Amino acid sequence: MSSSTPDVPASESREARTRQMLGMKGADIKEASIWKIRLQLMKPITWIPLMWGVLCGAASSGEFTWSIENVFRSLLCMLMSGPLLTGYTQTINDYYDREIDAINEPYRPIPSGAIPLNQVIAQIWILLLGGIGVAAILDITAGHADFIMTKLALGGSFVAYIYSAPPLKLKQNGWLGNYALGASYIALPWWAGHALYGHLNWTVVIVTLIYSFAGLGIAVVNDFKSVEGDRELGLKSLPVIFGVQKAALISATAIDVFQIGIAVYLVTVGEQLLASLIVLLVIPQITFQDMYFLRDPLKNDVKYQASAQPFLVIGMLVAGIAMGHAGI
Repeated sequence: MSSSTPDVPASESREARTRQMLGMKGADIKEASIWKIRLQLMKPITWIPLMWGVLCGAASSGEFTWSIENVFRSLLCMLMSGPLLTGYTQTINDYYDREIDAINEPYRPIPSGAIPLNQVIAQIWILLLGGIGVAAILDITAGHADFIMTKLALGGSFVAYIYSAPPLKLKQNGWLGNYALGASYIALPWWAGHALYGHLNWTVVIVTLIYSFAGLGIAVVNDFKSVEGDRELGLKSLPVIFGVQKAALISATAIDVFQIGIAVYLVTVGEQLLASLIVLLVIPQITFQDMYFLRDPLKNDVKYQASAQPFLVIGMLVAGIAMGHAGI
């Protein structure tokens, strides 16, 4: 008996199931297992940047050492930032986006009816409380009298809530919503990783908030899959406001310019070699923007992200290492 759906080749069935499990665009197979549906709501593909951000923050602290204790604390911090709080963010976003998803992605768990709303609400609370609980454990084990990790977890969770939920619903504003998303993917996990091993100072906060404008550009890429629904429901995403091609150019410009800006900053603090490496990592991103993204943003958004974003995240780690080396 075949595991694929009727009239769907096995390879396409497997690909669709993989996309569904990871929470990626293009999933079109309904999964019967409630646990797989819960995982789909949490969009595991989105955990990776935040878990990576923790590493960047640990590197920028300049105080991370390879001990069993530090590795365990890093993994616990990644659990907090990725599966728990990012899972919370994605689940609450799907909850409040169920009308939009019914238009853009009707196969998603909530609009398809694969999971009842009361179970979605329970999942939101479990992930939120779990993330805050892990943050408190990290504070206790690190000896943080100010409970900085718990404060960051609460602050990030609040931003996630107002991003998705009315009346503020930041995502209705293309600029503000995308920057909030970009900062959540770059600055927040960076601060957590840095605070876990060092002292989170205003220089690190400001530099990473500037870096987050590159994250704004990445967030715009995610808007192209939902242009139709956003326009129908009056959400002012950048592709809706400026049109597809102009929004793609804004996205690419933000991604490139602010990475180069971080490189320039690193030159000023004496990290010329690592700054040059960041610039070199921007070049293939520009190449893929020209090859894929700027030519057809609607068709090539996923292909562009898969091709270009590895260079961006490597550049983030290079920046973190440079900041730690410079003692920022």
